[in-house]
Amino acid sequence: MNTPIRRLSVFSMILFGALMLQLTWIQGFQAEAIREHPLNSRQYSERLTDMRGPIVIGGENVAYSENISEENDPPRYQRMYEGGPLYTPVVGSFRSYGADGIEESENPLLDGTDDRLAVRNFRDVITGREPEGARVELTIDPAVQQAGFEGFQNLGKNGAAVAIDPSSGAILGSVSYPSYDANEVVSIEEITNAVETFDALSADENQPLLNRALRERYPPGSTFKVVTAAAAMENLDAGPDSTMDAPDILELGHPLPNAGGGSCNGGQPDTLAHSIEMSCNTSFANWAIEMGGQALADQATEFGFNRDDETLEVPIPAVPSLAPAEDDRNILGRAGIGQSNVEATPLQMAMVAAGVANSGEVMRPYMVDSVRDSDRSVVTQTTPEVYSQAMSASNASTLTDMMVQVTAGDDGSGKNAAIQGIDVAGKTGTAETGGDRGTHNWFIGFAPADDPQVAVAVVIEHGGGSGGELAAPIARNMMEAVVL
Repeated sequence: MNTPIRRLSVFSMILFGALMLQLTWIQGFQAEAIREHPLNSRQYSERLTDMRGPIVIGGENVAYSENISEENDPPRYQRMYEGGPLYTPVVGSFRSYGADGIEESENPLLDGTDDRLAVRNFRDVITGREPEGARVELTIDPAVQQAGFEGFQNLGKNGAAVAIDPSSGAILGSVSYPSYDANEVVSIEEITNAVETFDALSADENQPLLNRALRERYPPGSTFKVVTAAAAMENLDAGPDSTMDAPDILELGHPLPNAGGGSCNGGQPDTLAHSIEMSCNTSFANWAIEMGGQALADQATEFGFNRDDETLEVPIPAVPSLAPAEDDRNILGRAGIGQSNVEATPLQMAMVAAGVANSGEVMRPYMVDSVRDSDRSVVTQTTPEVYSQAMSASNASTLTDMMVQVTAGDDGSGKNAAIQGIDVAGKTGTAETGGDRGTHNWFIGFAPADDPQVAVAVVIEHGGGSGGELAAPIARNMMEAVVL
């Protein structure tokens, strides 16, 4: 054999060896990852002949599979959804070309392929019973969800709201507006229309496919003053009567005025309690500067911010909220009032309110209460878990008393969140966004203040008003759905 042929033979053998190694790596070691990859639509299209388990809210199936085949034909299951756009941001949609929401995050349980269902699946094979996915039961309270959704409908503004049980972390409401009806994008008989509808929703400038409650960050504005106050109490031993300079205008590179260009205490130092009640910008900016950027960032981290290395899955993945340490006085002062480099999801700000409500202890939020197999036996049951101890119980109690004055005090900025006969702890927020689109309007709070059953966060995108005017009424309605 001459030298060129020998070299070609060796090269060909190397190529075949490389091909075999690649095939072994892809088909053996990477098979599971490829099968479960979100861009692999075959994991959805190939499941149209399976009986997918229901998703349950308030004891009712809000997503379920229906056999649409003609008699004597092989089964084909169409996914059906109840509630129109009410539950879609939570439940998501299961399509032949993809999935999102709970339909995606709990897909192995819903389609029956999860290893925890292996015994049940083996039993079904032996008995000849038709396989069926697991039943996923959510923590969402229909009344809370409805109250929040109707609030946005009536207001006609985009935004989001989250309600949490402070003692457990169970998510009682997760509203994102605008939304869409999942039934319009899942038809397997009119797949072309379904895809075109989904594409149109994807291109809509109002982003109805975006889960704003978990997947969108906003400047939290003055609702972040709760974090700043907690940091002052934990690091500077501040209390309700502690004072801080509160000029009518504070120079931070650019002038920082108080809301409406007003005065907090006639330009004199203001107490922490009164600054929270009326939402004083200049005093809180000075509190942030006094304690320093690292102390403020550390306090925010205790509430759940700055967790870039830990995706919070509820089980839908939530984007991390940001409040990084900053030593520049101008940036730090504005960070203390929830502007500058601070960005938060509605879920994160609900966790802040819930942490104060729960004696400083933040519970890990979750949305799946339990999973049951087809005979209703429990596969998994969520156990509440502590996420962090954000502040001491005594300071949380003191901060709660100050937050009650936001809804009940003479100078309270959040009186529209008050519930007759029940003390409500709260904090309003109005966040500058730049340009001419108007401010974001926030409210966070919890009720009853002395025995918290629900904590909420509401944000109105570019509302142009104030948190007390626009967000507080929606928050009140959601809280009332629990406490009344």
